[in-house]
Amino acid sequence: MFLVLIHFRLALKTNRFFDETHYALKVAKMAKTNHTVFELSNDDLYENLYNVLDYLDEPFADSSAIAVNILCKKTKEKITVALSGDGADEMFSGYNKHQAEFRVRNPGLAEHLAMRMNPIFSKLPQSRNSKFSNLSRQMDKFSKGAKLGNKLRYWSWASIMDEEGANFLMKEPEIIKSQRLTDEAFAYKKRKDALLTYISKKGNINDVLYTDMHLVLTNDMLRKVDSMSMANSLEVRTPYLDHNLVDFVFSLPAEFKINSKTRKKILTDTYQKYLPKELIGRPKQGFEVPLLGWFQKGMRSTIEQDLLNSDFIKEQGIFNHDATEKLKRKLFSANPGDSPSTIWALVVFQYWWKKYLSN
Repeated sequence: MFLVLIHFRLALKTNRFFDETHYALKVAKMAKTNHTVFELSNDDLYENLYNVLDYLDEPFADSSAIAVNILCKKTKEKITVALSGDGADEMFSGYNKHQAEFRVRNPGLAEHLAMRMNPIFSKLPQSRNSKFSNLSRQMDKFSKGAKLGNKLRYWSWASIMDEEGANFLMKEPEIIKSQRLTDEAFAYKKRKDALLTYISKKGNINDVLYTDMHLVLTNDMLRKVDSMSMANSLEVRTPYLDHNLVDFVFSLPAEFKINSKTRKKILTDTYQKYLPKELIGRPKQGFEVPLLGWFQKGMRSTIEQDLLNSDFIKEQGIFNHDATEKLKRKLFSANPGDSPSTIWALVVFQYWWKKYLSN
């Protein structure tokens, strides 16, 4: 059995925010697995960027596809069939947004206080690149989402930007905003309503998890692993998605999965005697790549002089020039927020557009 982990080591060698090597080694030692660790720098990510973009036959905006591509490449050097844990977070309530959703629906003093502090959170430096700035980003998102209804809150927390921002980003914003129902607006609303069908006012968090299975798991997680593994001739199996297990897990009450302190509760209760104590109750670490540092240095010229070049945006006629310029200013400011995620989505689209549609 091979347990393979990507160890992110940034060019400055100072950012351990993305590094879980210590915990993985603890698990490997306890389980007595044949463990492999390899390190990545920003240069490694950049070298694999265009391999990923060239392989995608349609725009796909999850930047962790780069890390998954490298992981699959390294794994294929050892084995030809691998197991993935995809599905566990969606079924058992493993994401940060699930904990936030539980707290909105079961608020205590801390939650009520957080909901009132949005004016403060919105002014603090926000990014995904450090513990403090990521916490202020999350608290700002929580306090804003808490004011929304169940369906709109889920849609907000599952999106990389809100509808107003996405609308402003397009050159012809009336597609969504207009009072007259255009074909594009109707198609968007119909798809959105269909995806939010399972979330109700009186339901519980199982509604959110079931929606994640249809939206996030299907269109992001599985799509990413499937495409990047195929790119490297690696077979990946997902044991958590055995239909018998899925049916059983969704028959369980929500309290088996989450409470005010614990996510994936039934899994934690089952396996805590088999895992190092340091892992129990540890916050979830996403499989992210450090986009901010990458964009502000190695890829800055690609963004400013090529894919999001001001003249090119005007000539292309798809995006609102003022919106893209505003995004670039935010990205290169001291308070980038979630702009790297939106910039990445634009980079992927622009590269695809230039490759397939530009004459």
